[in-house]
Amino acid sequence: MVLEGSSEALCPPPSLELRPSCNKSQPSPPLGSCSTPHDGLFPGDKEPVKYGELIVLGHNGSLANGDKGRRRSRLALYKRPKANGVKPDVIHNVSTPLVSKALSNKSQHSISYTLSRSHSVIVEYTHDTNTDMFQIGRSTESMIDFVVTDTAGSSTSGGGGGWQVQGAAGEGVGGGGQSAQSTISRYACRIMCERNAPYTARIYAAGFDSSKNIFLGERAAKWRTSDGLMDGLTTNGVLVMHPAGDFVSEPAPGVWREISVCGNVFALRETRSAQQRGKLVENESNTLQDGSLIDLCGATLLWRTPTGLRRTPTLKQLESLRQELNAARPQCPVGFNTLAFPSLARREIVDKKQPWVYVNCGHVHGYHNWGYRKDKGHNVGPGGTAPASTGERECPMCRRVGPYVPLWLGCEGGLYLDAGPPTHAFCPCGHVCSEKTVAGWSQIPLPHGTHAFHAACPFCGTWLTGEQGHIKLIFQGPVD
Repeated sequence: MVLEGSSEALCPPPSLELRPSCNKSQPSPPLGSCSTPHDGLFPGDKEPVKYGELIVLGHNGSLANGDKGRRRSRLALYKRPKANGVKPDVIHNVSTPLVSKALSNKSQHSISYTLSRSHSVIVEYTHDTNTDMFQIGRSTESMIDFVVTDTAGSSTSGGGGGWQVQGAAGEGVGGGGQSAQSTISRYACRIMCERNAPYTARIYAAGFDSSKNIFLGERAAKWRTSDGLMDGLTTNGVLVMHPAGDFVSEPAPGVWREISVCGNVFALRETRSAQQRGKLVENESNTLQDGSLIDLCGATLLWRTPTGLRRTPTLKQLESLRQELNAARPQCPVGFNTLAFPSLARREIVDKKQPWVYVNCGHVHGYHNWGYRKDKGHNVGPGGTAPASTGERECPMCRRVGPYVPLWLGCEGGLYLDAGPPTHAFCPCGHVCSEKTVAGWSQIPLPHGTHAFHAACPFCGTWLTGEQGHIKLIFQGPVD
């Protein structure tokens, strides 16, 4: 290797063996192929070892165009037949023009830190038989296990401001506008899972590309650590929030942090893509726990452990809850027609018997095209009718005015905090689930793409409104 244009104060000797990991808790990461339930099966095993599941917020059970291969709304991580983890091994100081030559070994994982036009640091990684690596990003290349694209959440306020981020080509994407270019990195992050109990999962920013390399260019935030190693942040960052308590029994939001390439935890940068890192948070780790949220600047993922998932409803249980609701024969208090939630498979199609709700009061009705307020600017016709897309409705039961929307059952069981009855709905979208689930998610501030933090419905991504962000549903039973 060639050392050029560096001083003793800037860099250590040209090559240095690394015995400790970049992260004080565990070595660094690896690469993976598509993970399926079959990957964890071993001869004689009754069932595969599941590390946990990743669920993309804003998708109610599947992507809009359906789950296909590695591009899906939910992915289970299973123990691989053969470990593919990697850990730091040797650090080299090289001349920047010679970086490509130094990285010519396609079988060697490495991270390259460009400090200047003349000086770079390359950290080589070696195979780790004790960990499995899973990679997440926008790229559809084979080394990405979970292909994630931007989630198009919606807001009723249209507000924003907040952080400035960089698009994929480096241009700024302002908080007040939308960009057609994705802000999710092609190789966003990687998760390392220990192959032995308790199967600890840790998250690291950035993933290895097809050449098994991670490049942090001159503009990326990077630095030399106190022990002479290197660390850095990706352009728009990987944010993580661990729950303050138990995600299921005592749901309470924690604090959003940023995770570095080596898995260290930092306070948020002043702006999303700023070159100056936040303050190191030494008493927190990159270890994922049930309910940890991972934001990739365009999509937010929820990590559920096998223990946590056992306390959530299955699709079969959700179907039973739907049938119980319909068996009670709820009626429209005005039209007296019987209401019924459509099957879970028809969750995007409004059915004629579908219940609708006035989100400001919770009264459930059948659909009707009247009751619009005759406010200035609304084109209200005879009888108080108006096009379904305009104006607010007045509830005929209590006279409260507000949005009037169809009710949809939350179909993604992994987003539930318990298997309680679906008695509440998020406002203003109308997704129905248990009281504990709406109360828990209404407290959690989620990064809204390039915008500031705001509580949102986990099933569709709509910003929550009202004092609580949810409403108790008031059904009328049959009169006979």
